[in-house]
Amino acid sequence: MVGGGAEHRLRVAEFGCQSLAEVGPHALGVTYWFDPPAEGGPSVVTVRFTGRRTGVKGRPGPQDRFDVLETVEDVVPGSGPIAVTKRIHGIAPGSWEVTATPADRVGRPSRSTRPSRSTRAPAARRSAAGATASGTTLFAPLVDVLAPGARPGSWSALVAFGALISLTVQALLAMHESLPVTRVLAVSMVASVIGLAGAKVYYVIVNRDARRGLSALTGGMCIQGFVIAAIATVLVGAPLAGLAVLTLLDVTAPALLFGMTIGRVGCLLGGCCVGRPTASRWGMWSSDRRLGMRRIPIQLLESSTALALGVVAAAVVWTGASQPAGATFVGSMAAYTLARQLLFPLRAGARRTTHGRVITLVVSALVFTAAVAAVIAAGPQV
Repeated sequence: MVGGGAEHRLRVAEFGCQSLAEVGPHALGVTYWFDPPAEGGPSVVTVRFTGRRTGVKGRPGPQDRFDVLETVEDVVPGSGPIAVTKRIHGIAPGSWEVTATPADRVGRPSRSTRPSRSTRAPAARRSAAGATASGTTLFAPLVDVLAPGARPGSWSALVAFGALISLTVQALLAMHESLPVTRVLAVSMVASVIGLAGAKVYYVIVNRDARRGLSALTGGMCIQGFVIAAIATVLVGAPLAGLAVLTLLDVTAPALLFGMTIGRVGCLLGGCCVGRPTASRWGMWSSDRRLGMRRIPIQLLESSTALALGVVAAAVVWTGASQPAGATFVGSMAAYTLARQLLFPLRAGARRTTHGRVITLVVSALVFTAAVAAVIAAGPQV
């Protein structure tokens, strides 16, 4: 797309539904494409977006123009085309003419990587030229999710599909374990609803930017919050429903892992939980709805991990090797936590704590070892 000429370097977000285009509040979404240097060290690229509303009668006001900068950190040389998307809020609705140009900071080394003098990025290439495009404002919440490589609605659809698969697997395993399926599903559906609330609360707690305004409602969710809230609900609800708590947890473990397997693919398509930028041939071009670039496909790595663990957990339950009761659930969750912590450094913008990750790694490894030891000590069941 970048190589097709200046007219393809800049795009204004479009949407086919005209009725939504007329709904306020309005915003403008613009995407600028550029190529990083072919060699050198990581660099910083700053793009200047300017715009003016066309067809203005009389003297233009403050909402009839904009001039903003968008900075891309850690541009990896040789990683292929990069798309930076900027959303402009607080402007007058209508038709706009937008220009994007690389600013003076293009090519400066990233402060987060601090490359040595010998590996500093070369100056920006002259081919990173500016571009102009025209377009109209759209419904602001829609603009916020439109970006190259991001597919609106895919995350919700795949999470819902993952929940359906999860409940199906749980029902089959519950039937195999002679648990009352109707009561199991009733407890699980209540736990799922409370888990969604827990996922939202957890997200708001760990993301400061999500605590303001509509972000608290429209922002993302965290799987940790879902698991904590859902399992707490199961621990309370299972005895009330007359179910064996530990056995229910064992049949829930593979179901939960299969649900996460599908949900992580939704993260990839929806533009969340993205990996670090890379120039590796094993990378995959994907977007976080702001930056589209070649990245480590961390979502697929987590999805594959959950799938492998889910298959093992399901096999353990199905073959009757899930003794003592509860060991499969504890071991599965500890193994997934351990694998996830090992993969965390491959994420873009991964949270950094002084000792949190090390403590989690050690604790999850010890818990997993204890669960495996308990299963071995229990021996085969006749």
